Amino acid sequence: MSVEGCGRCGKVFLILINILFFLLGITLMVAGIVLKLNQSNDVLPALSILQENATTLEQIMSNISLLAIAIGVLVACVSGFGLFGALCEVRCILITYAVFVIILLAMEIAAVALGFMMRNKINETVKEEMLTLLEENYVDDSLNSSNPISNKWNLLFLNFNCCAVNPVTGVNNDFDETPWCTTEGECHDVNAQIPKTCCVGVNASNFEEKAQSSCFIYLTSGFKTTGCFDRIKELIQAYSVVVIGISLAIMIIEIVAIVFAIILFRQIHLQNKII
Repeated sequence: MSVEGCGRCGKVFLILINILFFLLGITLMVAGIVLKLNQSNDVLPALSILQENATTLEQIMSNISLLAIAIGVLVACVSGFGLFGALCEVRCILITYAVFVIILLAMEIAAVALGFMMRNKINETVKEEMLTLLEENYVDDSLNSSNPISNKWNLLFLNFNCCAVNPVTGVNNDFDETPWCTTEGECHDVNAQIPKTCCVGVNASNFEEKAQSSCFIYLTSGFKTTGCFDRIKELIQAYSVVVIGISLAIMIIEIVAIVFAIILFRQIHLQNKII
């Protein structure tokens, strides 16, 4: 026998909420898949420059995508469970559903809190690792040097419209401590202050010919001032905002879903007592 009155309203709301819950779960899963697929495009390959270190931006981005996919799948499954319980008015399924949602909500809150607590520490660690990799490996402003990490740095400068790790403000910059400046290369020979790949308006096929001396020698105009740490941080934040926004919406819906699941459970329980 179907519930009536307040119980019927609770049932309708729980069905609607779980439909929305399901759609948000699918959306989060798709967002994670899109981010994961970008490994074959221009995002994660450029970030693989840090693959030699323990904490890598490539790994962070990959973990964000996998987490989004996992939460999306879990949310979709739990919402399907809730829909079945609401439609069939099965008390044991409803209470199990409420417990699942509470556990899922607690995990999401813990993950968000941990992310905020670790954010500054991760930022500083990644920045230090990037600077170390630049200072130890940057040997030439070309894409076919003997050092693959140096080549990846140049790809990063070209593809992400950035230069060095910290912002470039003048002739004293992050390249001063690199082999390119201290042992050999155009910087060591005082023929350049920054790589040609840091010049505005160049690409992988023409940077050697098109880069202007006002950029890479004199730094008077036409050079990229934004550091690659800030640029990559912006990229991660752009993806994270989408994931966090959807996650917050899901958490709000989860709280409402728990309330209506309990309401429907109580109404079914009371109605069975009357019968």
